Amino acid sequence: QAFHGHIREKRETQKFWIDGVVVKVNQRVLFGRLGIAGKAPRAAVAYKFPAEQVTTVVEDIKIQVGRTGALTPVAQFRPVQVAGTTVARATLHNADEIARLDVRVGDTVIIQKAGDIIPDVVQVLQNLRPEHSRGFVMPTKCPVCGSPVKRKNGEVIHFCLNADCPARQREGLYHFVSKKAFDIDGLGPQTIDVLMDEGLVSTATDIFSLKEEQLVGLPLFAETKATNLIASVRASRRVSLNRFIYALGIRHVGEQTAIDIAHHFRTIQTLLSADEDAIMQVPNIGSVVAKSIAEYFAAAEHKMMVREFQKVLTILPPPKATSAVFADATVVVTGTLDNMSREQAHEKIRAAGGTVGASVSKNTTYLVVGEHPGSKLVQAEKLGVTVLTEESFTRMLQ
Repeated sequence: QAFHGHIREKRETQKFWIDGVVVKVNQRVLFGRLGIAGKAPRAAVAYKFPAEQVTTVVEDIKIQVGRTGALTPVAQFRPVQVAGTTVARATLHNADEIARLDVRVGDTVIIQKAGDIIPDVVQVLQNLRPEHSRGFVMPTKCPVCGSPVKRKNGEVIHFCLNADCPARQREGLYHFVSKKAFDIDGLGPQTIDVLMDEGLVSTATDIFSLKEEQLVGLPLFAETKATNLIASVRASRRVSLNRFIYALGIRHVGEQTAIDIAHHFRTIQTLLSADEDAIMQVPNIGSVVAKSIAEYFAAAEHKMMVREFQKVLTILPPPKATSAVFADATVVVTGTLDNMSREQAHEKIRAAGGTVGASVSKNTTYLVVGEHPGSKLVQAEKLGVTVLTEESFTRMLQ
């Protein structure tokens, strides 16, 4: 505690920003024996400093429209220094959060950075509120395209219902070319903006029709960049099924879910014809995600879009299992492995015919345990799941 206080006093004089101290047990044997809770080793504990709080004024509340059509209110502040950087905006998340805070344009608010990273409104100083201020009301029409906005029963998010909304299309294209999706070298958000503003791209399929002569002379484009971008687009025409699924931007479908779907259905055509019940059979997928995927591919415009992609892309199925060591088995990995990353272990499990599990349950066949295993090991022992060391796991694969 004394050291924590000492460092906190010195915090402002450092040449770099710090948000706390970490206290570790300085014995390897004890460190290992203490294990891991979740993702955190019990032998290393972070003691954060209280978040720096400052006051500023809300100058406006604007609405951002995301790729799924979600409307997000964002507070625009009078710029202020907090936790080492200038902050001028923060998300207010949704209408319920605005109501909870009762935040209005003109209000003086206390802000901080959650985890010293993400700006966050903590409190409204209502005694400083200007007279005749009005509470913020979510729009009934999309601020970008003017289409109706709807809040689904049981959800906190308002959505623009227009699939062709320019804001949704732009955000969708940012996602489509992101690192975990198509990862097209030289095609980031700024370049997408130029191509959209010039009318060369409005949908993701348009990217694969671009020609070098269309690009030369555009803002950000010299001749070399144009040549390189067309080469990158050409190289990206061969794409794995999991990257393709992730790139579509289906609600609730992240990178790992896309991998699970790809390994289960193996081709985009099989996935297109799957109903909600069939999707529910994919390991690690629940009813909410299955419904979202089924509804996405049931839409006529999405089916047509996939058909257009099939004309210009080669969508590669996941590698076939090279052995049957883990056939019909669900394998979960926990802890830190010495000779491979978690992702490499997952690839080896799939290559051996197995299914990768996210958590330990009665359906888990094996738990592969590395250093500092956490609660998954305790759960496996309770359920009688077979536990494999990294060495025994490697021997089975061989």
